[in-house]
Amino acid sequence: MSTGKKRRREKLSQRRAKTSTAPGTPIFVGERKMDDIRIDIMSYGQNQVLELKDVPVQELPDPSEEGAVTWINVSGVHDLGIVEAIGRKFNLHPLTVEDIVNTSQRPKAEVFPEYLFVVLKMISYDDEAKCIDVEHVSLILGKGYVISFLEDEGDVFDMVRERIRKSKWMMVNLKSDYLAYALIDSVVDHYFLAVEKVGDFIEDMDDHLLSDPQPGDLQEIHRLKRDVLILRKSVWPLREGIGIMEKNGTSFFQTETKVFMRDLYDHTIQVIDMVEALRDLLGGMHDTYLSSVSNRMNEVMKVLTIIATVFIPLTFIAGVYGMNFRYMPELEWRWGYPLVWVVMVGIGGSMILFFKRKKWL
Repeated sequence: MSTGKKRRREKLSQRRAKTSTAPGTPIFVGERKMDDIRIDIMSYGQNQVLELKDVPVQELPDPSEEGAVTWINVSGVHDLGIVEAIGRKFNLHPLTVEDIVNTSQRPKAEVFPEYLFVVLKMISYDDEAKCIDVEHVSLILGKGYVISFLEDEGDVFDMVRERIRKSKWMMVNLKSDYLAYALIDSVVDHYFLAVEKVGDFIEDMDDHLLSDPQPGDLQEIHRLKRDVLILRKSVWPLREGIGIMEKNGTSFFQTETKVFMRDLYDHTIQVIDMVEALRDLLGGMHDTYLSSVSNRMNEVMKVLTIIATVFIPLTFIAGVYGMNFRYMPELEWRWGYPLVWVVMVGIGGSMILFFKRKKWL
């Protein structure tokens, strides 16, 4: 059984377990990608930046200091005890906790009285496996803090951390809402990289199908279709989520940050347009493959047909004079054999010239 089928069966069994539980009951759905959950903290303001690594859940700070922004990054969501403890500390709704540990949850945004909850998919392209790698990301935006939940260690937020360490003006002067925007923007920017990688493969495949289609190309087309489908499922709902944040989450965003949110919405639309263009291109590649194979077969059949057509009259002549009757004309003629060759070569050459004039060759 393939690895993909095993993962799908595991997720199916996990979803079946959820059907018998009450709403708000957290059950981890997904693949466990690391052993222990790791919690890292960055707290920053205009004067200093404080970084803490591998902090126990019991020692999580209370982000109540005026003017400071606390970013809590949680790597791993498979330990329900730790995720529930964080939910209790920050007064998260049980449905929010349930969505955090459900890695198959579609991207969305929900507004609660005390915080804004955002689900999105972090996408990267695996060059070795030549496939799209998707990681579930959940963000909690509150007054003075942002909590990010990831499936595994490793993310696309290194540039955000570097901007915080260098105390860039935007990062240290704006509040937690700008940090949440920066994290979402970093995820969306990596969508462009993944879409461009897939787009390059699709364009190369399209050129290859027209010039030299191979039997294995059909499987490659279906793989690319799955990658584009993953991109589409990750990006399309995010547009709706950003729209909800702009309309219903205005209390969590300052006026300065709302401008950036509109730019983020534009970037999302741009990614969607790119994905739809790739989807349309892929939609016709299957027909292109079949047409290329059919044209190639027609060319082969045309050559074979022309060869057979040229040799039909020659075979007739050879057959007639190969009957070896005793009283056949020309059998005893001295120049009969050379004459037959002249006639056969003349007929074959005349037919080839005729095919070329008709542009069949």
